[in-house]
Amino acid sequence: MKLQEELGKKRTLMVVKKVDFGVYLGTKEERVLLPKKQVPAGIEIGDPIEVFLYKDSDDRLIATTETPKITMGELKVLTVVDTGRIGAFLDWGLPKDLLLPFKEQTAKVSKGDEVLVALYADKTGRLCATMKVYARLETDSDYQKDDEVHGTVYELSDNFGVFVAVDNKYSGRIPKREDFGNLKVGDKVTARVTKVREDGKLDLSMRKKAFLQMEDDAQMLLKRLKISGGKLPFTDKSDAELIKKEFGLSKNAFKRAVGRLLKEQKIRINEKGIEILEK
Repeated sequence: MKLQEELGKKRTLMVVKKVDFGVYLGTKEERVLLPKKQVPAGIEIGDPIEVFLYKDSDDRLIATTETPKITMGELKVLTVVDTGRIGAFLDWGLPKDLLLPFKEQTAKVSKGDEVLVALYADKTGRLCATMKVYARLETDSDYQKDDEVHGTVYELSDNFGVFVAVDNKYSGRIPKREDFGNLKVGDKVTARVTKVREDGKLDLSMRKKAFLQMEDDAQMLLKRLKISGGKLPFTDKSDAELIKKEFGLSKNAFKRAVGRLLKEQKIRINEKGIEILEK
């Protein structure tokens, strides 16, 4: 086992030498220091200790018995504790905060934000975080069409939509045509599986099936009418982008909601827009 290759992982290593400032773990040929304050009481040479391997503030390989909030190969949501000239710094449960370089951010982050990240070792061997987790997500979930899922938004694309890590583990995407939620990176979402693709990736929607969603949309529209004094300057001829911006609905969903309210005789529609009918 080459210790440098175990960076970012938890490993059980043997005590090979005791010194005043701690113990060395590994082998006589390759060893790593576990500082004195971390050494369990009564430890002797030859005893095994489970440790996490990382680099200290002087970029030296070092062991700790503390458990970090993320290890190599995992995806975790961590909190931004500060930002600086080289990137953001995340709380990962160890004294030295974890660097999230600017080039590894899929969106600008600020202090207090929660972001989904993975660990990687940079060219100097230092552990860093990345928000670019697409290639690290799994595609073998048991989810089926119409299942409800929960996840974290980790990237936005003008061309492809909103990328979601379902259960912070599986690859999911809300296609651009379905993105009516004004979502941002870091948001927690509840969605419906609309398709399980051949490669196992999940297509998602924030909306219910059309016949269920129509009632919710109709009630939302009625509420907006009441807030606006009973009138709204929108018809079925209004621009689709304006409808999406104003109501978060596709034009077809808007027309279905208006149709439901017309059928229930709660509104009327004319050239200028829709108007609530007072009973």
